[in-house]
Amino acid sequence: MAAPVITSIAPAVGPSSGGDLVRLVGADLADAVRVRFGGAPAKVESVRREAGSVIVDVRTPIHAEGFVDLEVENVDAAGVSIPGEHLVVPSAYRFVRANVATEADLTRVVRQLLRELKRQVLGNVSATVSVDYDDTAVDGLNVIALAKVPSLVLSGPTLRPNRFYGANEAHEDVVPGFAGPELLRRRPAYTVDLVFTLTGASERTAELLNLMAAVATFLNRNRWLELARDAGDPSKGTVRWELDADGEFRTQLAGRDDVRAFTCGLVLRGFDVDEGLPLDRTKALAGAADVLAGPGGGS
Repeated sequence: MAAPVITSIAPAVGPSSGGDLVRLVGADLADAVRVRFGGAPAKVESVRREAGSVIVDVRTPIHAEGFVDLEVENVDAAGVSIPGEHLVVPSAYRFVRANVATEADLTRVVRQLLRELKRQVLGNVSATVSVDYDDTAVDGLNVIALAKVPSLVLSGPTLRPNRFYGANEAHEDVVPGFAGPELLRRRPAYTVDLVFTLTGASERTAELLNLMAAVATFLNRNRWLELARDAGDPSKGTVRWELDADGEFRTQLAGRDDVRAFTCGLVLRGFDVDEGLPLDRTKALAGAADVLAGPGGGS
Protein backbone atom coordinates (compact mmCIF):
# COMPACT_ATOMS: atom_id res chain seq x y z
CA MET A 1 0.00 0.00 0.00
CA ALA A 2 1.23 3.52 -0.80
CA ALA A 3 1.55 6.41 1.63
CA PRO A 4 -1.82 7.67 2.89
CA VAL A 5 -3.65 10.59 1.30
CA ILE A 6 -6.08 12.83 3.20
CA THR A 7 -8.69 14.65 1.10
CA SER A 8 -10.93 16.07 3.82
CA ILE A 9 -10.65 17.12 7.47
CA ALA A 10 -13.91 18.19 9.10
CA PRO A 11 -14.10 20.12 11.25
CA ALA A 12 -10.66 21.70 11.02
CA VAL A 13 -11.10 23.75 14.21
CA GLY A 14 -11.93 22.51 17.70
CA PRO A 15 -11.58 23.15 21.42
CA SER A 16 -8.22 22.96 23.16
CA SER A 17 -9.93 20.82 25.82
CA GLY A 18 -10.04 17.99 23.26
CA GLY A 19 -12.74 15.39 22.77
CA ASP A 20 -14.00 16.84 19.48
CA LEU A 21 -15.02 14.30 16.83
CA VAL A 22 -13.06 14.87 13.62
CA ARG A 23 -13.67 12.97 10.40
CA LEU A 24 -10.75 12.26 8.07
CA VAL A 25 -11.52 11.16 4.53
CA GLY A 26 -8.78 9.83 2.27
CA ALA A 27 -7.26 6.93 0.41
CA ASP A 28 -4.54 4.31 0.90
CA LEU A 29 -5.41 4.02 4.57
CA ALA A 30 -5.08 0.67 6.32
CA ASP A 31 -7.74 -0.97 8.46
CA ALA A 32 -5.77 0.23 11.47
CA VAL A 33 -4.22 3.68 11.68
CA ARG A 34 -2.47 5.87 14.23
CA VAL A 35 -3.39 9.57 14.29
CA ARG A 36 -1.67 12.45 16.07
CA PHE A 37 -2.52 16.15 16.38
CA GLY A 38 0.58 18.22 17.06
CA GLY A 39 2.36 15.09 18.27
CA ALA A 40 -0.41 14.19 20.75
CA PRO A 41 -2.18 10.89 20.04
CA ALA A 42 -5.86 10.96 19.10
CA LYS A 43 -8.35 8.21 19.87
CA VAL A 44 -9.39 6.39 16.69
CA GLU A 45 -13.11 5.66 16.97
CA SER A 46 -13.64 3.86 13.65
CA VAL A 47 -12.18 3.12 10.22
CA ARG A 48 -14.52 2.21 7.37
CA ARG A 49 -14.66 2.23 3.58
CA GLU A 50 -17.41 3.94 1.61
CA ALA A 51 -17.68 4.63 -2.14
CA GLY A 52 -13.98 4.15 -2.77
CA SER A 53 -12.86 6.34 0.14
CA VAL A 54 -11.66 5.52 3.63
CA ILE A 55 -13.34 7.37 6.51
CA VAL A 56 -11.58 7.65 9.85
CA ASP A 57 -13.37 9.15 12.86
CA VAL A 58 -11.11 10.29 15.70
CA ARG A 59 -11.37 12.17 18.99
CA THR A 60 -8.94 15.05 19.37
CA PRO A 61 -6.53 15.14 22.32
CA ILE A 62 -6.04 17.97 24.80
CA HIS A 63 -3.64 20.46 23.26
CA ALA A 64 -2.52 24.06 23.59
CA GLU A 65 -4.26 26.50 21.27
CA GLY A 66 -2.84 27.10 17.80
CA PHE A 67 -2.37 25.37 14.45
CA VAL A 68 -0.91 21.86 14.58
CA ASP A 69 0.25 19.23 12.09
CA LEU A 70 -1.86 16.16 11.48
CA GLU A 71 0.02 12.87 11.37
CA VAL A 72 -1.49 9.67 10.02
CA GLU A 73 0.33 6.36 9.74
CA ASN A 74 -0.81 2.88 8.79
CA VAL A 75 -0.18 0.13 11.33
CA ASP A 76 -0.43 -3.64 11.12
CA ALA A 77 -2.61 -5.94 13.21
CA ALA A 78 -0.03 -5.86 15.99
CA GLY A 79 -0.04 -2.07 16.08
CA VAL A 80 3.40 -1.72 14.51
CA SER A 81 3.99 1.11 12.04
CA ILE A 82 4.24 0.05 8.40
CA PRO A 83 7.38 1.52 6.81
CA GLY A 84 6.75 4.14 4.13
CA GLU A 85 3.06 4.54 4.97
CA HIS A 86 3.17 7.76 6.93
CA LEU A 87 1.66 11.19 6.19
CA VAL A 88 2.16 14.64 7.72
CA VAL A 89 -0.30 17.41 6.83
CA PRO A 90 1.19 20.73 8.04
CA SER A 91 -1.05 23.08 10.05
CA ALA A 92 -4.11 20.97 9.25
CA TYR A 93 -6.01 21.57 12.50
CA ARG A 94 -6.46 24.49 14.84
CA PHE A 95 -7.05 24.22 18.57
CA VAL A 96 -8.90 27.19 20.06
CA ARG A 97 -9.66 28.10 23.64
CA ALA A 98 -13.24 29.03 24.51
CA ASN A 99 -13.66 32.65 25.56
CA VAL A 100 -15.76 32.20 28.68
CA ALA A 101 -15.98 35.97 29.25
CA THR A 102 -17.95 36.64 26.05
CA GLU A 103 -21.44 37.95 26.76
CA ALA A 104 -24.41 36.51 24.93
CA ASP A 105 -26.23 38.95 22.64
CA LEU A 106 -29.36 38.63 24.79
CA THR A 107 -27.39 39.66 27.88
CA ARG A 108 -25.96 42.64 26.01
CA VAL A 109 -29.46 43.68 24.89
CA VAL A 110 -30.83 43.56 28.45
CA ARG A 111 -27.85 45.52 29.79
CA GLN A 112 -28.25 48.19 27.10
CA LEU A 113 -31.97 48.47 27.78
CA LEU A 114 -31.33 48.88 31.51
CA ARG A 115 -28.63 51.46 30.79
CA GLU A 116 -30.96 53.57 28.65
CA LEU A 117 -33.82 53.34 31.19
CA LYS A 118 -31.46 54.49 33.93
CA ARG A 119 -30.15 57.34 31.79
CA GLN A 120 -33.45 58.58 30.35
CA VAL A 121 -36.13 57.66 32.90
CA LEU A 122 -35.01 56.77 36.42
CA GLY A 123 -31.75 55.86 38.09
CA ASN A 124 -33.33 53.19 40.31
CA VAL A 125 -33.90 50.48 37.67
CA SER A 126 -33.24 46.79 38.21
CA ALA A 127 -33.79 43.56 36.29
CA THR A 128 -35.18 40.28 37.52
CA VAL A 129 -35.59 36.83 36.05
CA SER A 130 -37.42 35.30 39.03
CA VAL A 131 -39.77 37.32 41.22
CA ASP A 132 -41.97 36.24 44.11
CA TYR A 133 -45.32 37.98 43.87
CA ASP A 134 -47.71 38.56 46.73
CA ASP A 135 -50.55 36.03 46.83
CA THR A 136 -53.16 38.75 47.14
CA ALA A 137 -53.97 40.61 43.95
CA VAL A 138 -55.99 43.81 43.73
CA ASP A 139 -57.83 44.24 40.45
CA GLY A 140 -55.75 41.40 39.02
CA LEU A 141 -52.43 43.21 39.55
CA ASN A 142 -49.67 41.80 41.77
CA VAL A 143 -47.24 44.29 43.27
CA ILE A 144 -43.53 43.49 43.65
CA ALA A 145 -42.08 44.31 47.05
CA LEU A 146 -39.31 46.87 46.52
CA ALA A 147 -36.68 48.18 48.90
CA LYS A 148 -36.57 51.67 47.47
CA VAL A 149 -39.16 53.77 45.66
CA PRO A 150 -39.70 55.24 43.17
CA SER A 151 -38.35 52.34 41.15
CA LEU A 152 -38.62 50.40 37.90
CA VAL A 153 -38.20 46.64 37.55
CA LEU A 154 -37.58 45.02 34.18
CA SER A 155 -38.87 41.43 33.96
CA GLY A 156 -38.54 38.88 31.19
CA PRO A 157 -38.13 38.45 28.37
CA THR A 158 -40.57 35.96 26.98
CA LEU A 159 -40.05 34.91 23.35
CA ARG A 160 -42.63 35.38 20.62
CA PRO A 161 -41.95 34.11 17.07
CA ASN A 162 -41.52 36.86 14.49
CA ARG A 163 -42.10 35.87 10.87
CA PHE A 164 -41.85 39.41 9.51
CA TYR A 165 -38.16 39.87 10.37
CA GLY A 166 -37.27 36.19 10.11
CA ALA A 167 -35.28 34.91 7.13
CA ASN A 168 -36.91 32.29 4.93
CA GLU A 169 -33.86 31.02 3.08
CA ALA A 170 -30.56 29.53 4.09
CA HIS A 171 -27.56 31.78 3.58
CA GLU A 172 -23.97 31.07 2.70
CA ASP A 173 -20.80 32.32 4.37
CA VAL A 174 -17.28 32.18 2.96
CA VAL A 175 -15.11 30.49 5.58
CA PRO A 176 -11.44 29.50 5.59
CA GLY A 177 -10.75 25.89 4.68
CA PHE A 178 -7.56 23.88 4.71
CA ALA A 179 -7.33 23.91 0.90
CA GLY A 180 -8.63 27.47 0.54
CA PRO A 181 -11.93 29.35 0.94
CA GLU A 182 -15.09 27.24 1.25
CA LEU A 183 -18.81 27.97 1.42
CA LEU A 184 -20.66 27.15 4.64
CA ARG A 185 -24.44 27.02 4.32
CA ARG A 186 -26.65 27.78 7.31
CA ARG A 187 -30.33 27.27 7.91
CA PRO A 188 -32.25 30.47 8.74
CA ALA A 189 -31.91 31.71 12.29
CA TYR A 190 -34.89 31.48 14.68
CA THR A 191 -36.16 35.06 14.89
CA VAL A 192 -38.32 36.19 17.82
CA ASP A 193 -39.67 39.23 19.60
CA LEU A 194 -38.34 39.81 23.12
CA VAL A 195 -41.30 40.82 25.28
CA PHE A 196 -40.45 42.54 28.58
CA THR A 197 -42.60 43.81 31.44
CA LEU A 198 -41.83 47.08 33.23
CA THR A 199 -43.18 47.50 36.76
CA GLY A 200 -43.02 50.95 38.34
CA ALA A 201 -43.72 51.73 41.98
CA SER A 202 -44.01 54.82 44.18
CA GLU A 203 -45.49 55.86 47.51
CA ARG A 204 -47.18 58.92 45.97
CA THR A 205 -49.80 58.95 43.26
CA ALA A 206 -48.49 62.09 41.54
CA GLU A 207 -44.98 60.67 41.47
CA LEU A 208 -46.26 57.41 39.99
CA LEU A 209 -48.17 59.25 37.26
CA ASN A 210 -45.05 61.28 36.43
CA LEU A 211 -43.06 58.04 36.23
CA MET A 212 -45.68 56.58 33.85
CA ALA A 213 -45.39 59.68 31.67
CA ALA A 214 -41.59 59.38 31.64
CA VAL A 215 -41.80 55.72 30.56
CA ALA A 216 -44.31 56.60 27.82
CA THR A 217 -41.99 59.34 26.57
CA PHE A 218 -39.08 56.90 26.58
CA LEU A 219 -41.04 54.43 24.43
CA ASN A 220 -42.15 57.16 22.02
CA ARG A 221 -38.68 58.67 21.70
CA ASN A 222 -36.71 55.44 21.34
CA ARG A 223 -37.94 53.55 18.30
CA TRP A 224 -34.80 51.40 18.08
CA LEU A 225 -32.29 49.81 20.43
CA GLU A 226 -28.81 49.83 18.88
CA LEU A 227 -25.71 47.84 19.79
CA ALA A 228 -22.28 47.15 18.33
CA ARG A 229 -22.48 44.07 16.15
CA ASP A 230 -19.33 42.71 17.80
CA ALA A 231 -18.36 44.15 21.18
CA GLY A 232 -14.72 43.31 20.52
CA ASP A 233 -14.55 44.67 16.97
CA PRO A 234 -16.10 48.12 16.38
CA SER A 235 -15.24 47.93 12.67
CA LYS A 236 -18.11 45.48 12.16
CA GLY A 237 -20.64 48.27 12.69
CA THR A 238 -23.89 48.17 14.63
CA VAL A 239 -27.15 46.25 14.65
CA ARG A 240 -30.50 47.53 15.90
CA TRP A 241 -33.88 46.16 16.88
CA GLU A 242 -37.27 47.86 16.70
CA LEU A 243 -38.45 48.96 20.16
CA ASP A 244 -42.16 49.45 20.82
CA ALA A 245 -44.79 49.44 23.55
CA ASP A 246 -46.67 46.19 24.05
CA GLY A 247 -50.19 46.55 25.41
CA GLU A 248 -51.53 49.24 27.72
CA PHE A 249 -50.46 50.69 31.06
CA ARG A 250 -52.18 49.08 34.06
CA THR A 251 -52.26 50.95 37.35
CA GLN A 252 -52.67 49.94 40.98
CA LEU A 253 -53.30 53.01 43.12
CA ALA A 254 -54.51 51.31 46.30
CA GLY A 255 -51.85 48.72 46.98
CA ARG A 256 -50.68 47.29 50.26
CA ASP A 257 -48.29 49.31 52.45
CA ASP A 258 -49.42 52.45 50.64
CA VAL A 259 -47.40 51.56 47.51
CA ARG A 260 -48.79 52.58 44.12
CA ALA A 261 -47.69 50.64 41.04
CA PHE A 262 -48.16 50.26 37.31
CA THR A 263 -47.11 47.72 34.70
CA CYS A 264 -46.56 48.04 30.98
CA GLY A 265 -45.02 45.94 28.27
CA LEU A 266 -42.28 46.69 25.77
CA VAL A 267 -41.06 44.58 22.90
CA LEU A 268 -37.83 44.31 20.89
CA ARG A 269 -38.66 42.96 17.46
CA GLY A 270 -36.54 40.77 15.21
CA PHE A 271 -34.00 39.23 17.60
CA ASP A 272 -32.17 36.15 16.27
CA VAL A 273 -31.93 33.54 19.00
CA ASP A 274 -29.17 31.74 17.09
CA GLU A 275 -27.12 32.28 13.95
CA GLY A 276 -28.73 29.44 12.05
CA LEU A 277 -27.81 25.78 12.19
CA PRO A 278 -24.80 24.95 10.00
CA LEU A 279 -25.20 22.53 7.10
CA ASP A 280 -22.42 20.58 5.43
CA ARG A 281 -19.75 22.62 3.73
CA THR A 282 -19.86 22.73 -0.02
CA LYS A 283 -16.90 21.96 -2.23
CA ALA A 284 -13.96 24.31 -2.10
CA LEU A 285 -14.34 27.49 -4.09
CA ALA A 286 -12.82 27.84 -7.53
CA GLY A 287 -9.03 27.77 -7.41
CA ALA A 288 -8.74 25.59 -4.30
CA ALA A 289 -6.95 22.30 -4.56
CA ASP A 290 -9.05 19.14 -4.69
CA VAL A 291 -6.62 17.16 -2.58
CA LEU A 292 -5.52 18.55 0.77
CA ALA A 293 -2.27 16.69 0.98
CA GLY A 294 -0.33 13.96 -0.74
CA PRO A 295 2.40 11.61 0.40
CA GLY A 296 4.85 13.22 2.76
CA GLY A 297 7.21 12.52 5.61
CA GLY A 298 8.90 9.28 6.40
CA SER A 299 8.12 6.28 8.52
